[in-house]
Amino acid sequence: MNVRLMAIAFLAAGMAACKKEGNTSPKRTYEDGKSTVIYDMAGDTRASVSDGIDGKEKKPFATFLFSLKTGRQSWDTSIVNRQRNSWDLAFTDLYNALVIVNNGTNAKSLGAGGSGQGAILLYDKPYSSITTAPDDDYFKSNSLVSIGWDGYPLPADKGWYFYSLTTHLARAIPNRTFIIRTADGKYAKLELISMYKGNPPAVTDLLWPAPYFTIRYFLQEDGSRNLYTPTN
Repeated sequence: MNVRLMAIAFLAAGMAACKKEGNTSPKRTYEDGKSTVIYDMAGDTRASVSDGIDGKEKKPFATFLFSLKTGRQSWDTSIVNRQRNSWDLAFTDLYNALVIVNNGTNAKSLGAGGSGQGAILLYDKPYSSITTAPDDDYFKSNSLVSIGWDGYPLPADKGWYFYSLTTHLARAIPNRTFIIRTADGKYAKLELISMYKGNPPAVTDLLWPAPYFTIRYFLQEDGSRNLYTPTN
């Protein structure tokens, strides 16, 4: 079995949608008065990686596009829509957990061929400690086009979540924050918190419902690089 098939099998075991009791520890508060916090943003919950494992038919996960400005999803992935600047992030691939920016000049972006200026930078720092976006030269040298499973298919230390081949559970990497250049050239910071419904603080149930994303971000709409948010 090749690596790709192994990944699908492990993800099928670890993310099948059937809610159980448990994981009742107190939840962290993410509200800080400036950031946008979105809880349980549903991905393609009708898709499955394996027939019958979660009571659903096997089929690919439909991609959705997300706008930081509006905080809304779009399931319209036509070429015309992909090449617009009305979205900043695409959630795609298995469990919609691969996040891709809208960049018209990068063939690996769903926005290829459009005018999107999207880019993403990774920082191993707490969200509130990121207060300024770097200059364009730093973006040019260090930006990524996508983030997903840390180490697959990307190099290690370039993803937003870790998937354990021992427990078959995914967890967001703590204190990993991303600076985003949006499709229209503004700046934002992003924390991807969970892909499990209800954002349980410690998932121990292999059958916890997914994908349901909890994220928070701050978009600087005045065009500056100021990304300050209060410590919550």
